[in-house]
Amino acid sequence: MYTLPDLPYSKDALDSYLSSEILELHHDKHHAGYVTGANAALEALADARSKGDFKAVKAHSRALAFHASGHVLHTLYWNSMSPNGGGQPSGDLQQELIKSFGSVDAFRDHFKAATTQAEASGWGILAYEPMSASCVVLAAEVHQQMGVEGSIPSLFSGVGDPAYYLHYQNRRPDYVNGFFDVANWDYAAARLAKAKGLAH
Repeated sequence: MYTLPDLPYSKDALDSYLSSEILELHHDKHHAGYVTGANAALEALADARSKGDFKAVKAHSRALAFHASGHVLHTLYWNSMSPNGGGQPSGDLQQELIKSFGSVDAFRDHFKAATTQAEASGWGILAYEPMSASCVVLAAEVHQQMGVEGSIPSLFSGVGDPAYYLHYQNRRPDYVNGFFDVANWDYAAARLAKAKGLAH
């Protein structure tokens, strides 16, 4: 079950940027609502598993993705600010920003533009993208896409038409059922171990 973390500073610590009233409403009400919603979705999914009744699994999964991603992103958001923050990045972070964006100023401009232009309840995100071994700026306009933000996948199955249509035509359930006949559990275990290491 998820729990609402305390703010990493007092509610008036960012007064020059965000008032204590905003922090109280945003953290104690809005963020807390995501935690409550995520836990309700987890309970609904556990109930579905215990009964073997998965008719509503899509709705429960969507609720979990929405609320848990809101919880994760808000937790990261609170920790991305500090009353002692500002100034310039240094060390490895500075070098990574220069390598990925050309300069720290270019990163700042990119991040500000992407964040400002994100639609709806969007997010500006600096992330490390391991396939290219570089940092990227992401503008998340929906804080979930049927997944929990920040999760590290261990096992993958694709259900786009190219994955199965030549063999299975429109029989997607047959294709999905057969996946576990070829599932690479060693690969999944290795990725899980790596993910658990990254989480510490």
